[in-house]
Amino acid sequence: MIRIGLTGSIGMGKSTSAKLFAAAGIPVNDADAVVHDLYSGEAVPLVEAAFPGATNDGKVDRQELSRKLGGDPSGFRRLEAIVHPLVRERERQFLERHRQAGADMVVLDIPLLFETGGDKRVDKIVVVSCDPQIQRERVLARPGMTEEKFNMILSRQTPDAEKRARADYVIDTGGSIEAAGEQVKEIIADLRRKLQVET
Repeated sequence: MIRIGLTGSIGMGKSTSAKLFAAAGIPVNDADAVVHDLYSGEAVPLVEAAFPGATNDGKVDRQELSRKLGGDPSGFRRLEAIVHPLVRERERQFLERHRQAGADMVVLDIPLLFETGGDKRVDKIVVVSCDPQIQRERVLARPGMTEEKFNMILSRQTPDAEKRARADYVIDTGGSIEAAGEQVKEIIADLRRKLQVET
């Protein structure tokens, strides 16, 4: 079973690309969705203990947590120490489930693939990319996004050029969704051809 690591900087169209893989029948494990789930489940007491007041009504209050992290740069490391092992365990369960179901490939959608060493846990890397101007327009159109916030997020991410250089495949999302969908289908077909050669 080929483990595909899907990543890309903010606003590059990674979520859309993940949906295109799913639409083509490839199981996708979305790390962001897992975190979202954990923030209303098992991570709640752990986050509250590390960041008192960051939870509300049995859930992690993302805005409050973000505010606390803004005033405490070392907080990111504490948060990652809580969240990453939980995310990794969910990922392990996902892989096991699909290995037993006989899937030939799965997608691990990991926003910080290189930054967290996730690239060592996958067989192939797909990077989603587009023109920086398109990226900027997409991100700044998001509710509550500011230039300052955008720059802070970018500063924590591996530069796009480096991601592309380390990728096995690059999906250009600067055009239409249909064009991105065609690229996804080509990647799947290419990987299946390689699987047949190996078997």
